[in-house]
Amino acid sequence: ENFKPAQVLSSLKWPDSYLTSNKKLHFSIAKDDDVHFEIDSSTGDLFLSKELDYETASHFLLQIIVKDYNNPPQNNTVFVTVDIEDQNDHSPDFQDDFVVIGIEENVPVGTLVYTFNAKDGDGSFLNSKIQYSMEMRNVGENPFLIHPSYGTLTTAFPLDREITRSVILTVSASDQAINLTERRLDSLAAKIVILDINDNSPSFTSLPLSYVMEDVEVGFLVHRIIAKDPDEGRNGQVAYHILSGNENKSFVLDKITGLLTTAQLLDREVQEHYSLTVMALDDGSPALSATQVLTIILLDVNDETPIFLKEIYETAVCENQDPGEFVTKVEAVDRDAGLNSLLHYEILPGFGYEKFSVNSDSGELVTTASLDRETQEVFTIKGSPSRSSSAQLFLTVLDENDHNPLFEKTHYQISVREDLEKGSAILDLFASDEDDGLNGEVMYSLIDDTFGAFAINSITGSIVTTKALDREIKSHYTFRAVASDCSTHLPRSSTVRVVVHIDDVNDNDPVFLQNPIRAFVPTETTVNETVATVRAEDVDLGPNGAVVFSLMVVETVFQIDVKTGDIILREPLVAKNFSTQLLVMASDQGISPRTATAVVVIFTEEQEEEILFSRSLYEASMPENSAAGGH
Repeated sequence: ENFKPAQVLSSLKWPDSYLTSNKKLHFSIAKDDDVHFEIDSSTGDLFLSKELDYETASHFLLQIIVKDYNNPPQNNTVFVTVDIEDQNDHSPDFQDDFVVIGIEENVPVGTLVYTFNAKDGDGSFLNSKIQYSMEMRNVGENPFLIHPSYGTLTTAFPLDREITRSVILTVSASDQAINLTERRLDSLAAKIVILDINDNSPSFTSLPLSYVMEDVEVGFLVHRIIAKDPDEGRNGQVAYHILSGNENKSFVLDKITGLLTTAQLLDREVQEHYSLTVMALDDGSPALSATQVLTIILLDVNDETPIFLKEIYETAVCENQDPGEFVTKVEAVDRDAGLNSLLHYEILPGFGYEKFSVNSDSGELVTTASLDRETQEVFTIKGSPSRSSSAQLFLTVLDENDHNPLFEKTHYQISVREDLEKGSAILDLFASDEDDGLNGEVMYSLIDDTFGAFAINSITGSIVTTKALDREIKSHYTFRAVASDCSTHLPRSSTVRVVVHIDDVNDNDPVFLQNPIRAFVPTETTVNETVATVRAEDVDLGPNGAVVFSLMVVETVFQIDVKTGDIILREPLVAKNFSTQLLVMASDQGISPRTATAVVVIFTEEQEEEILFSRSLYEASMPENSAAGGH
């Protein structure tokens, strides 16, 4: 279709024999046919007169009229078919350059978000076939997928507006021309707006505790309640309500601002604190809420007058008593708290008041002079608690070494392997002392005999081994650890018992009680009879010390019992001078077994046997003063 006008498309050729007899021909196109083509009337060359468009017309049928100049003239008609080949001369085209799409945040994965539709004006399949792709301008993982053929945009991951409010995509549409360099594309920007769903409850950020003086005026701001809701719009608008605790209507809560003010006068002496259950409710549908218990503590002010327990005190006292005689005790109470409730007593000036004094703290009234009834029989004394000024006293209490260091446990019991290397830490002791300075600084030491096996770091309290351990020599140790403070005057200390159990490892080979063993077996000995027994011991514990026996060379004549060590005759002895040596292996049953071997000499002729002890040295211990005949 991109063929240029005035170029020859084709030529109509006629047989040479026809041209010989007809010297001249005239070519023309029927007037009813398309105006895109013209023909040279004399040569028959067909050429293009107007640009073609495959998308407008892809096929033409031309009627060519050929005239000769014979007499009479003759006309011939030829039909020429012209097929137009498509060229990729149109780009894909989106209807819009920018689209805004809204999608709710709670849609499931795979939800269809939008279908992009680009048009390509080319006529052939590949030139007009469109493939879609996209790129995300935001930083992060793209939560959407686009179908390359259909242009459908779907969700690939769950959406969360509170994390990502919107995504901007560049969507491209490209045709599929065979020649890659000729492919055309168009693109648009798409903004995906994540629409809010009410999926978050309000969350309180204000403290659940408030203090207020009891004498504040009505309308005083007590507390500001604040709750945040990350949702958007009405879903994130929070209103506040008092659910309980305000039955006497002492407070008013502004549901919009969260300002809590007093609605009436407060009195700490009537009610010391309030516990209000406050609800924060968003405006979503359905609405979500959260609650908080707000504690309001009323702080005391000195608004109460002290009151005597009695209006009139009556008492009698003997005359002529020495000064300091007890008269009576007056008492008053003050409903205030703390310093505001501390009372101070004094005697108001009046006739004869100088003969008495009152203890300003206790209210006890005593005489300051000897009284004389004949001079004055009745005294009227007025007293009143008075309010006083206050001062601050900062007092530092100096420490006295009155606490012992205290271990975390009353006793310690641990188990360690006997193959620990020298210097290995086995236990970290810690003792705390509530005293201060050197009185609270703790040093550690060991008492009792550890047989040279353990030592303690005096600073850290870490107990370490000082030599290699051997369970077969000593299987456990018991000693005491001491924690002492560093007081320079009468230091204090405490002790704790430490028990260390030594766990066995397979570090000893089995030992045969006799090696070699000589056994005389008469030739008439019957089959399955025990002809000799080997014995072996292993000082390790458990499987490490359990010994089993086996013959190192397979024998048909003799067999050994793996547990007892009995050597059993399996076949009759035929020769009178028969003799053999059996190599017996004793093996413990540890994870890495240890072994020992012994030789058993068996013969049928009597020989002089050497009598041997099973051990070269026997050791035993017994308590003193044991009774005669004891084993």
